[in-house]
Amino acid sequence: MTHQFRTTTPVRSYTGEQKKNYHQYKEQLANDFNHRCGYTDCQDHWFGGQRTFQIDHLQPWSKYPNRKNDYSNLVYCCSYVNRAKSDDDNPNYLDPCDNDYNNHFFRDKDGCIHGKTEQGMFMAKQMCLSLRRYAIMWNLEQLELRIDRIRQVLKQKPELEPILSELLSMHYDYVKSLRLHQ
Repeated sequence: MTHQFRTTTPVRSYTGEQKKNYHQYKEQLANDFNHRCGYTDCQDHWFGGQRTFQIDHLQPWSKYPNRKNDYSNLVYCCSYVNRAKSDDDNPNYLDPCDNDYNNHFFRDKDGCIHGKTEQGMFMAKQMCLSLRRYAIMWNLEQLELRIDRIRQVLKQKPELEPILSELLSMHYDYVKSLRLHQ
């Protein structure tokens, strides 16, 4: 069984004048990327929020200085993939706003990220997208989504309370097992 990589593709919406420092775009990028890493789709709150997320230059500014403050070249991302990519300008890196990552990546039954295409496999390897941490975050988010859905149904059907209790127990057990494997 596989799962799609993401449900919402980020869209860059800034149309104002170019800012003098790309860091000034961070809040807009966070909103445009739905507070998720453009490359892993993990929510920024797992890393400490917007304050700790970084801005990647799809085309590295060390090699393309004229694109340093170009909003269309910026990707909101976690520090792990930003460091893994570094200043690599290989053309196999796909812009998360211009490409449907569901065509290039998938998540396996455990939530681990894998490439489907040549570019997806290249990025997964270069950026270490298959790290367990991204699967753990995805699984926790999936559990929370299910719990939220059941809570909504419980308002109409309180007899489903045992199912919610079971899911909450699964969530707790999963989080507890993560602490044991440290």
